[in-house]
Amino acid sequence: MTTNAPLPPVGTTLVTGATGTTGSRTCAQLTAAGHTVKAAGRRATPVPGTEAVAFDWYDAATHAAALDGVDRVYVVPPVGDPDPAAVVLPFLRRARAVGVRRAVLLSASSIQKGGPAVGRVHEALPGIFDEWAVLRPSWFMQNFTGDHMHAHGIRTDGVIHTATGTGRVGFVDAEDIAAVAARTLTGPRAPNTDLVLTGPETLSYDDIAAIVAEATGRPVLHRPLSHRELRGRLTALMPEEFATLLADMDEAIAMGAEDRVTDSVRSITGRPARDFRSVMDRERDHGRGGVRRR
Repeated sequence: MTTNAPLPPVGTTLVTGATGTTGSRTCAQLTAAGHTVKAAGRRATPVPGTEAVAFDWYDAATHAAALDGVDRVYVVPPVGDPDPAAVVLPFLRRARAVGVRRAVLLSASSIQKGGPAVGRVHEALPGIFDEWAVLRPSWFMQNFTGDHMHAHGIRTDGVIHTATGTGRVGFVDAEDIAAVAARTLTGPRAPNTDLVLTGPETLSYDDIAAIVAEATGRPVLHRPLSHRELRGRLTALMPEEFATLLADMDEAIAMGAEDRVTDSVRSITGRPARDFRSVMDRERDHGRGGVRRR
């Protein structure tokens, strides 16, 4: 599904999580290409070029208005919910019943079809829609520039805490994820498969700390923790079940589970995935996410 041709005209796309890391960028790329977008969020926050609509995964009364006139949907599951299928699957079945033809689900490279959390939604999606895709990005490069705990750690004390050891990850730019989302939502044919999205190289968190330090001119260190230590830190911030899931993911990285790169970004968008150094330079030059040279 490689193409550099303009995206064909389509109906209205509903983007859930429209103010989030990938949702906001997907809205921007769709509207820039001339597509009609409904931007869904709990507060119906205005998103440039879109129709803002109130939407809450846990309030089914908001779903009908969000789906009105929509023929495709970008599905960003509720953050921090260890069982998103309980609310996402009823919504998707309702969406199909009212005429939505295509759904693109945001999952994660670490979660297999039928696995925990959003893996259950992944497994059910082909049985609901004839046109679908599951995006399984690796860890976001924006985890080090936005509102993620790693970014906060960098800004407050120059430390990144993980239980990944020397494990390597194919970190991916959220702009690349959004580019793939826009193509899979509006292209002439849906992929009808899952796509693991990575950047062009794998990096350890020690590598990440060194690159961020170079980009900002500030000292940044990676401080390794044990699985138990990380779970304890996370439990203070979120439900224990979800904290354990995240600590397990770090442990899997330490064992090599994310030491891979794919060509999915290029195969869908027709251009290569961006590397971490160039993304850090871009964020710094635009003064985004606290990435500024000292």
